Amino acid sequence: MADPTPGAAAPSAPPLSWSLFVFSVLYGGMVCIAGVLGAKQVALGPLAVEAGIFAFLLLVILSSAVAALHGQHIATLLVRLGFIPLLVSAALIQLVIALPHDPGMYPPAIEAFPIIVGQGARMMLAGLISYGISQTLNVAIFSKLSGGTGKLVWLWGMIASVISQIIDTLLFITISFYGERPILALMGGQMITKVVLSIILVPPLITAFVALGRKLDGKA
Repeated sequence: MADPTPGAAAPSAPPLSWSLFVFSVLYGGMVCIAGVLGAKQVALGPLAVEAGIFAFLLLVILSSAVAALHGQHIATLLVRLGFIPLLVSAALIQLVIALPHDPGMYPPAIEAFPIIVGQGARMMLAGLISYGISQTLNVAIFSKLSGGTGKLVWLWGMIASVISQIIDTLLFITISFYGERPILALMGGQMITKVVLSIILVPPLITAFVALGRKLDGKA
């Protein structure tokens, strides 16, 4: 069908939000790497925690920063789209593990690779459920507390992170290990560590990310 208004200008595309673009790319990367980093347990003084917490804290900070800059709806959509790289990377990992290794591959890496990147079906399910619920809850709590004002983002981000980290730990450890090993001590240690890290790291980082987002969008 012919254009009824020949010569009319085509509707312009909405302006690109650089903050949303950059933060979305980083968010997708952190979703994929969190599980890989979790293969290592790190000691932070008296505290012990799986190293994936650092990537997961960045997910919390990024989703809260997007909520502060672009609203709860966009931040929740970002969390949901995060399932795409998470599922694709998990499928690729299983494919690569199943493929035969090259005979010339470094021998220690042959056994180490599936241990580092592989996860059982139960832990995979636990990761998907805990990610979706805790990240969605983080965005909802942050948005509710901040009221879209953009003020005290460090405080609201810290509170939302603490609560979502506790829920994440409850879900992940219960689904992964219930019935296989005692979980209360493991759960308690993880919660304490994640709460402490949320209190220390989230306030300065979310403040920095929101400021960076405003600068990227020319609103600083």
